[in-house]
Amino acid sequence: MWKIKDITIDSEVVLAPMAGVSFLAYRDFMKPFGVGLSVSEMVSDCGLIYNNQTTLEYIKTSKVDHPVAIQLFGNDAETIIKAIDICFKNNKDIDIIDINLGCPVPKVTKAGSGSALLKDPKHLYDMMKLIVAHSPVPVTCKIRLGYYDDNLNFLENIKALEDAGVSAIALHTRSAKQLYSGVAHHELAKDLGLKMKVPLIISGDIFTLEDAINAKEITKASAVMVARGGVGNPYLVKQISHYFKTGEKLPKISLEENIKYMLQLVDMSIAQFGEIKAIMIMRGIVPKFFNGYPNTKQIKNEICQSITTKQSLIDILKKYNLFSD
Repeated sequence: MWKIKDITIDSEVVLAPMAGVSFLAYRDFMKPFGVGLSVSEMVSDCGLIYNNQTTLEYIKTSKVDHPVAIQLFGNDAETIIKAIDICFKNNKDIDIIDINLGCPVPKVTKAGSGSALLKDPKHLYDMMKLIVAHSPVPVTCKIRLGYYDDNLNFLENIKALEDAGVSAIALHTRSAKQLYSGVAHHELAKDLGLKMKVPLIISGDIFTLEDAINAKEITKASAVMVARGGVGNPYLVKQISHYFKTGEKLPKISLEENIKYMLQLVDMSIAQFGEIKAIMIMRGIVPKFFNGYPNTKQIKNEICQSITTKQSLIDILKKYNLFSD
């Protein structure tokens, strides 16, 4: 159990903001596995300001989805502050505002948003101080080690953010230029959690329980952030949360059990988006439920290429004797 300002969080697992993945149905699906805090996929400040209906969908929450942070991105305090006001005008049940300072994707950084803001700690401080002062709820941030490989200025940026008044910082231990390649360098943040004024959430390459244990032990973080490692493997969250509470290591579940979870996510996604849109989204997510299990390459390929409805997915599962009524 740990806290972000006055918000008590009962699990040391944070569900990462992932574009195209961390939609409301996915967050609701993952919560019972032991997610302590969920973060929405990143939301454009300008998208909210221009009243884009798709963007407004991103800020919806549910009774299950708490505590939850809505992650905003932009490059200017004024527009982010306007976006915060729009968030609360449309949804009073947001617990935390998270500012994306870590996205390395060129179309985001070229506009001066995401990890591009890590280049100038002084500007970062000035921007975040205004945002923190305006927000009615705690403000957190997600950062990277730095923008450039030869200038890993995360300690300088963390100090700027702490001085600006943010309430927690998630650190992905890659540079922006690394994108998602290579390995995360948790060793560069050794014992960092003990030196910070606010909680540290450690992110990067959390694919197994051992990864989570090692990342937390090296960095002394308050929590670990599960991103790609949990997509298709929701039980990983259960394993991590349970271990940090009890010290017990739960074994991996069977493929049959994981398929049951997969179908639950499909149903929840259909309830949010309607079948056609949900199945298009699920084409990229459902195959990941087979990762790590033997002899599943062919079924993954078929799912990627041909599912158009839930029934078509079930038909493929039946073909491989992986579905029972």
